[in-house]
Amino acid sequence: MMTDARSMLADAGLRITAPRVAVIDVLAGNPHAAADAVFAKVAETLPRTSLQAVYNVLGDLTTRGLARRIEPAGSPARYELRVGDNHHHVVCTSCGKVEDVDCVVGHAPCLVPDQTHDFAIVEAEVTFWGVCKACRQAVEADPLP
Repeated sequence: MMTDARSMLADAGLRITAPRVAVIDVLAGNPHAAADAVFAKVAETLPRTSLQAVYNVLGDLTTRGLARRIEPAGSPARYELRVGDNHHHVVCTSCGKVEDVDCVVGHAPCLVPDQTHDFAIVEAEVTFWGVCKACRQAVEADPLP
């Protein structure tokens, strides 16, 4: 995925700073990354950047709609740059790997609840849970005694 971090920031009205550019670059290559993983990657090129600075950048990007925060149960929040298309996720219950699942039917939101409780629905979020291929193969290669 080719990402122009500087243009994204400018278009969103955010100052272009080295930590913001670095976080966007990390997310471009590591979708569904947790903040600590983003921090570890950013620290490789900007060692003076703090974990708090990364959290602040992730918050800014999320607030401005440049990044999406997902919170799979039992997992730290994860961040991705794929926004605005109401896609869903599948999470491996064994290793925690997360992958995108495109909206199966219709337009965003893909799901229409039978009762909205007077909410104006703008997004549907679905998380599918399963076991990824690598974890299934690991179990098959090393069955329990």
